[in-house]
Amino acid sequence: MLHKSVVRIAALIFFVIVPACSTLPERGSVIEESVVPNMVVIPDAGVREVPFRASTPSASNAWEGLLAKAEQATNRGDYEQAMALLERAQRIDPDSAEVYLGMAKALSASGDEVQARATAERGQLYCSGQTQCDALRPYTR
Repeated sequence: MLHKSVVRIAALIFFVIVPACSTLPERGSVIEESVVPNMVVIPDAGVREVPFRASTPSASNAWEGLLAKAEQATNRGDYEQAMALLERAQRIDPDSAEVYLGMAKALSASGDEVQARATAERGQLYCSGQTQCDALRPYTR
């Protein structure tokens, strides 16, 4: 009697758990980019790489004014205001090496060399040219 109960419980577990572990997306469904970064499944076309998103001129126009105001704030010693402006600029274009450069400058001027270095190193990931990388390099030392 005990043996039959154990077998029934084992069978129940097998038939409930195993199918739940093997759920796959339906054929032709699209996997969201947030689930698999830089990959998009196109129905019946396979998988393709999503092209790199370059900074658009309209985005840079939106944060250029913020960078100028942040530089003014840094020059007058208002580092908190400068960082607030730079964080706003970063929300507009999170992949801008110029924004990271502004942050590294403000952090370095405020005396936070450790955070300035980390920020500059992160900014180097987004350099779109040698000039940007060269501007960030002094803050990484």
